[in-house]
Amino acid sequence: MSELSQSNDLRNRIVFTILILAVYRLGTFVPIPGIDPEQLQSIMQGNQKGLLGMFNVFAGGAVQRMAIFALGIMPYISSSIIIQLLTGVSDYFKNLKAQGETGRQKITQITRYGTVLLATIQGYGLSVGLESSAELVINPGMFFKISTVTTIVAGTIFLMWLGEQITQRGIGNGISLIIFSGIVAEIPRALVSTFELGRTGAISTAMILAIFILLVLTIIFIVFMERALRKILINYPKRQMGNKIYGGESSFLPLKINSAGVIPAIFASALLLLPVTFSNFNVSENDLLLNISSYFSQGQPLYMLIYAAGIIFFTFFYTSLVFNPNETAENLRKYGGFIPGIRPGESTALYIDTILTRLTTIGALYLTLVCLMPEFLIANYPIPFYLGGTSILIVVVVAIDTVTQVQTRLMSSQYEQLIKKTQFGK
Repeated sequence: MSELSQSNDLRNRIVFTILILAVYRLGTFVPIPGIDPEQLQSIMQGNQKGLLGMFNVFAGGAVQRMAIFALGIMPYISSSIIIQLLTGVSDYFKNLKAQGETGRQKITQITRYGTVLLATIQGYGLSVGLESSAELVINPGMFFKISTVTTIVAGTIFLMWLGEQITQRGIGNGISLIIFSGIVAEIPRALVSTFELGRTGAISTAMILAIFILLVLTIIFIVFMERALRKILINYPKRQMGNKIYGGESSFLPLKINSAGVIPAIFASALLLLPVTFSNFNVSENDLLLNISSYFSQGQPLYMLIYAAGIIFFTFFYTSLVFNPNETAENLRKYGGFIPGIRPGESTALYIDTILTRLTTIGALYLTLVCLMPEFLIANYPIPFYLGGTSILIVVVVAIDTVTQVQTRLMSSQYEQLIKKTQFGK
């Protein structure tokens, strides 16, 4: 009976996650009112590269259709970035973090308020940008601005809520799964357009084969790096309790090469999108906006430099948040564990920190390589943005994490059943 209950719980979580993602996909097809769809299609056809293309990928194609989820989950991610940065420098946020669950709930609430603020600002920028596009808005004016901002903010808040529901009642990683589903849903169309380019002669058959070989090799490389571990040997001394001797065992402290996962790529992308989110919508003769747009396109040195710097910074920053060498060393000392040849306490923390820094450096370079290498191809060939390095990285890493979470839940239920059977046997 317990086994059936555990199986039903996992199945219900998976079904719930699929239903929520289906609701999200439906929302990417609900357009903002007051926009001429034909004009929108003609404008978007020439603006599929640069930041607008990246934004469209993360929004699951909602930008191209100018849907209610056009901002996607990016305002929430941007707000999370700001709050996490403040956690590292502000005493107020440090104290909240130290308060445990109560502080975490307060930080979550502040992040939500920040999401509303950023979505309002970006929604207003979107409405102004849409009105500046020739004949795109049917009835421009204050009413259009208010309705657009209200719709966009409501869509973003609803999307944030959907992500939280997946995390709490689904199989976890709600925000990442929403971005994942948006990218995966658009990949078939990208493949079709790629084959169409080959049929019309825009790109050669050899180039298409090279693209897919590179795609497969990139996926294999990502899986290898995400699964790679550096195991630190931990020994535990023998202890005598009564007539029995306990301990004297060895275990390993596993350190991933990329402890930060896909977060640095998403955060770096959000950082790029934040300042010039809608500059590509302005098709007027504003030289400043046109220059900004030209700098932030594939192959441009400034784009590559800021993107690489953002990935490297957030890899180190996020790793420092999820893994604390001092805390790990203290836990080892508390339970009698030690690294052979290393003194417990501060020396152990320094040793772990040194290894973690080296691994994080490799991880940061790996993320930068995967995210930037395909961008040069996209800049020079008519390859859909959905086949870019960032998209592949997000899809593969989120898929690995999701499978791992499902396996963890299955193993957890099996352990519980085993313990209950053992107790019943006694």
